[in-house]
Amino acid sequence: MRQFVWICLFALVNLTAQAQLRVPSLISDGMVLQRDTPLTIWGWATPGEKITVQLNRKAYKTTTDASGKWQVKLPSMKAGGPFTMDIAGNTQLSIKDILIGDVWFCSGQSNMVHQLNIHDVTYANEIATANYPQIRQFWVPTLTSLQGPQQDVPNGQWKKAVGQDVRPFSAVAYFFAKKIHQQYRIPVGIINASVGGTPIEAWISESGLKTFSALEATVAKNKDTSYVNGLVRRQSTIPRSAPPVDPGMAGATKWYDPAYVPKGWRPINVPGYWEDQGVKDLNGIVWYRREIDVPAAMVGKPATVFLGRIVDADELYVNGKSVGRTTYMYPQRRYKLPADVLKAGKNVLVVRVTNNGGKGGFVPDKPYSLFAGTDTVDLKGTWQYKVGVVFRPVEGSGFAGGNPAGGISAQNQPTALYNAMVAPEIRYAIKGFCWYQGESNAGKPAEYAQLLPALIADWRSKWQQGTLPFLYVQLPGFMDYSYQPSESGWAVLRESQLSALSVPNTAMAVAIDLGEWNDIHPDNKKDVGERLALAALKTAYHENVVASGPLYQSAKVDGNKVVLSFTDIGSGLATRDGEVPGDFAIAGADKKFVWANARIEGNTIVVSSDDVPNPQFVRYAWADNPANANLINKEGLPASPFRTDK
Repeated sequence: MRQFVWICLFALVNLTAQAQLRVPSLISDGMVLQRDTPLTIWGWATPGEKITVQLNRKAYKTTTDASGKWQVKLPSMKAGGPFTMDIAGNTQLSIKDILIGDVWFCSGQSNMVHQLNIHDVTYANEIATANYPQIRQFWVPTLTSLQGPQQDVPNGQWKKAVGQDVRPFSAVAYFFAKKIHQQYRIPVGIINASVGGTPIEAWISESGLKTFSALEATVAKNKDTSYVNGLVRRQSTIPRSAPPVDPGMAGATKWYDPAYVPKGWRPINVPGYWEDQGVKDLNGIVWYRREIDVPAAMVGKPATVFLGRIVDADELYVNGKSVGRTTYMYPQRRYKLPADVLKAGKNVLVVRVTNNGGKGGFVPDKPYSLFAGTDTVDLKGTWQYKVGVVFRPVEGSGFAGGNPAGGISAQNQPTALYNAMVAPEIRYAIKGFCWYQGESNAGKPAEYAQLLPALIADWRSKWQQGTLPFLYVQLPGFMDYSYQPSESGWAVLRESQLSALSVPNTAMAVAIDLGEWNDIHPDNKKDVGERLALAALKTAYHENVVASGPLYQSAKVDGNKVVLSFTDIGSGLATRDGEVPGDFAIAGADKKFVWANARIEGNTIVVSSDDVPNPQFVRYAWADNPANANLINKEGLPASPFRTDK
């Protein structure tokens, strides 16, 4: 009987907690509400509870439904604030410091995720001087759901672009918002829902995928918890051998210890991959060691070590002390050293590098230096290396959306991110969307040509605010430069992105010139954000501005040459470097492309080659990373890559 009473009391307390008046985390102190459009405020309370929402000296009343849900509609308001919103039922809530302005939903994968904090060297001054209390970001935490749309996100909160609070802001979204804020002097809110390494289908709702039968089937299968749990159990039951022993960590004297005497180490160049320096097909742990001389002027003060990028993971030891570690390949290695680590004269740097696949080592064309005060020690050059562990190949059958050892990667599953990170926000009025994604779909560019318009239509239908402006970034250049005409998956993906401009009220920021050959996360986020803002000025704010570089319109064969016409030429066609237009390739009916001679004639480009007397097709900047793509308009905006032989 006593146990029954306790169970009843627990149930009553739990019911009370669930029924307490609450609102989504998005509706919280510091929020930015969308101006000039009706607003929805919603939440949960006890079934049948009377709710009153007061804002700007006006009251709005409703009653919760049988499930305890409630919502009120507020009329549109002009930009302004701050305001306080009081919500009263059986209990009360007060939401303070509310601004009315423009709200942009920013989403995508890692290049939208990347915070100012990650690029704090490039944007050190921007961070140090940030004082924009009317620019605010709501960061949606990484969440997934395979079962269906969720109602709320936990732990989300609004932050102002002031002082150190600006560090977690998406760099692209921050520069976008800053440009809009400075143009119109209104509050700008960013709802940032983005996750690195994720495919577009994870961001689309189930109804938005109804024309994609294979993805629909996956969604249905993933709703079967027994199926998903079976994948997880299968992963957990795969026999795993004991992790290999690293002799560099196992001996009485570790290889990073200043007392260690190196034996059998070989020279190797940093930066560089070990596979390019006499080490064949090695996945494992490789130790790097170098002695450097540090001048007395650098001692006794904080220092920073730049180690570029390392594939995949690393730990840095200086004079035997662990001073920094990174667990995956993409971040820049910028390790802070306490003031007591360095000493005058000889210092020992040891880096323990772990590589799981592909080429391992130090990425070329990145900064490798030690800084303290105004002094610098260059870390490029000859180091010593020794292999600690060689990983054995792991065999296992893969699963779609899973991994070679079984299991399932929820964030890569269709609808999973929409359900958990987008659905909770769809009642929150916004100005439009900013989207930066595509890298994870580069292997299936033709499918992406259908998925991107599907995402646009899906989100617009969910927000029910008409054809909301949809702005997106075309992928920048990446990987090795191409000095011969060739095929390219990234070029086809960019073409798929370009084709989405056929969807009304969309705009694309071309970024082909903003990439880095050795970094999928290029440092230049400011120009990306500002190009998106230019697109917004024209598309969302209807300003008479040139917001895009030249876009291919048509081609006309004229004897032994092809004449290309463009839209968005602004004040006229030009090249960034003042040279002749580069990266144009031409072909006849056989589609064997060769580099072409190209020249600007008025508002057209005339392309020809002595090797192709009967030209049919032209391509521009058609490569993963074109080396000489220099076509712009006189406003300085780059032309989008294109081909006429689609």
